[in-house]
Amino acid sequence: MREVSPELVSGFDVVIHLSGENVSGRWTAEKKRKIRDSRVVSTRNLGWAIAKAEIPPRTFVCASAIGYYGNRGNEVLTEDSTSGEGFLPEVCREWEAAAHVGIAGVRVVNLRFGIVLSKEGGALKEMLRPFRLGLGGKVGRGGQWWSWIHIEDAISAVLNCLSAGRGRPAPHNLSGAVNIVSPNPVTNAEFTRVLAAVMRRPAIFAVPAFAAKLAFGEFAEEGILASARVLPKKLEESGFEFRYRELGGAIADLLR
Repeated sequence: MREVSPELVSGFDVVIHLSGENVSGRWTAEKKRKIRDSRVVSTRNLGWAIAKAEIPPRTFVCASAIGYYGNRGNEVLTEDSTSGEGFLPEVCREWEAAAHVGIAGVRVVNLRFGIVLSKEGGALKEMLRPFRLGLGGKVGRGGQWWSWIHIEDAISAVLNCLSAGRGRPAPHNLSGAVNIVSPNPVTNAEFTRVLAAVMRRPAIFAVPAFAAKLAFGEFAEEGILASARVLPKKLEESGFEFRYRELGGAIADLLR
């Protein structure tokens, strides 16, 4: 969050920046400030250091999120789609722009992560306890699209972005925004159905939308209840091979 010395980023092949305040929880004014500043300010500080480095890296990889697209219903979204409206899209726009400030001659990759599935953390870990107790179910009407990716595919996709651009022709030269999601997004209702089936538990205790809003406020609107049907167009064009293309296989592997 402080200025970074150019010497600290000089002479490397790549600089990778993934950190940021957790967006889950109730968004107070202070929480929103932390969400924004932990992304935008830190990225800007790194970007300026890279711009001034004696031997700048060839590539700057910075996290972003599919929150860039906002709540878009059933619309199919790719890296070519416009940004949405709301707090998260605004943060993502500033976040991605900050990665490009003052940088010339360096390939910049903005990793637009979807819901990364891992039993060690994130959305899946939070869902496991109620489902194990037989208390799981869809949120709201369940029609909102959730764009997910297995943690192993997410890591492999990032590595693919690191190795791209070394003499390989387009579209293999990955730069700018890259969606880090599975090719097969599902609705929230389908996600909960598959999770329950893999865990051999019922999924009958739906959480009403009003209850989610009461508990989480603005985060419920832009996170849990928001719909983003995102496809990994650039990754697929680059020839990237997903190990876990279907949700059932991904969850079964993680819970094995």
